[in-house]
Amino acid sequence: MDVVALIGSFAILCLIGMPVAYALGLAAIIAAVFIDLPLEAVMLKTSDGMDDFPLLAIPFFILAGAIMAEGGMAARIVNLARVFVGFIRGGLALVNVLASTMFGCISGSSVADTAAIGSVMIPQMIKAGYPRLFAVNVTISGALQPLLIPPSHNMVIYSLAAGGTVSVAHLFMAGVFPGMLLGASLMILVLYVAHRDKLPKGEAIGLRDALKIALDSVWGLITVFIILGGILSGIFTPTESAGVACVWAFFVTMFIYRSYKWSELPLLIARVVRTVGMVMIMIGFSVAFGYMMAIMRIPAHATEFFVAISSDKYTFLLYVNIMLLVLGTFMDLAPMLLICTPIFLPVIKTFGIDPVHFGIIMILNLGIGLITPPVGPTLAVGCAIGKVTMEAVSKSIMVFYVPMIIVLLLVTYFPAITLWLPRAILN
Repeated sequence: MDVVALIGSFAILCLIGMPVAYALGLAAIIAAVFIDLPLEAVMLKTSDGMDDFPLLAIPFFILAGAIMAEGGMAARIVNLARVFVGFIRGGLALVNVLASTMFGCISGSSVADTAAIGSVMIPQMIKAGYPRLFAVNVTISGALQPLLIPPSHNMVIYSLAAGGTVSVAHLFMAGVFPGMLLGASLMILVLYVAHRDKLPKGEAIGLRDALKIALDSVWGLITVFIILGGILSGIFTPTESAGVACVWAFFVTMFIYRSYKWSELPLLIARVVRTVGMVMIMIGFSVAFGYMMAIMRIPAHATEFFVAISSDKYTFLLYVNIMLLVLGTFMDLAPMLLICTPIFLPVIKTFGIDPVHFGIIMILNLGIGLITPPVGPTLAVGCAIGKVTMEAVSKSIMVFYVPMIIVLLLVTYFPAITLWLPRAILN
């Protein structure tokens, strides 16, 4: 009955339209009252949840991504991607995917990537003769890569949800190859569709112009080397690298590119603060929610349940993938990580699954939910930019799920795809 009070109240609050963050906090309070637990314990857990030093990486990464996105970096990355693949049939679609890969190394956010790259690429693709729905589908599908490629702030959230037992640096490295694999698979699909439907073919860029474009974009791309190089060399922790990257992004945008007005900076900071505030509230309340789950032994019960229905870890992973694919269509990625990770962590230890490997599975799996109705925040942003309905995109995007599911299965059942790089570099 205790579990019903916690999970049931949370489900009801979500169904009546309450924001997930507040639903988590209120459900924890309702459960605490139900079991006669002092409310001070819930409030202390909420406070403790937002008091971890590694969490500073989240606002820094979000701010760095926002500065670079609105400071002209997205357009420069698009131009750089055009140098490499723009001349191929369906080149603008390939540019879209490749630009998402490169910009993902800066933004770390699927929604930010869609907004930045989509606002540049979708109008260009439509003007060049690409179908409007195809342009939107390519944009939102390519925007899943920032979830896997460092500096994904969702990896920081997963590490927090795991109680700090999973290294953020290991997660960053583990996501590199799956992210590249996802991008390559989407590009293969784009090439197939381009030749099947005779999509437009772009023009090659001359050597002089290509060098100019590369030099113009290199300042922003240095941000990537600051983040990854600093962590791999041991100079910075992930949190410190986020702070340094933020300072560098500000310097490049305001003093080198000089494409952003100082008068607009306070509005940018306000938007970032609002976003960070929402994330931190959700984290704090989710820690309180997880505390109540621990008291009610929900993780232990989950372990007993999954071990009872199957003793094979591959079957367990199949069940988890199916469940997360369904749940991801109704709830955003971050709250799902915060809720599900404490439940599954004891289970994966029982089955001998590496928590770094499982974290990448969860992030990729739930990331697919970001472009799946009825919630799909990335899907909603892409539809708004492309001026199409969510219903129309939902019907036309089905073929793009094929490479995503294939990559998800490869990542799930071949752990070396995620684990070889962190083991080779960080161990």
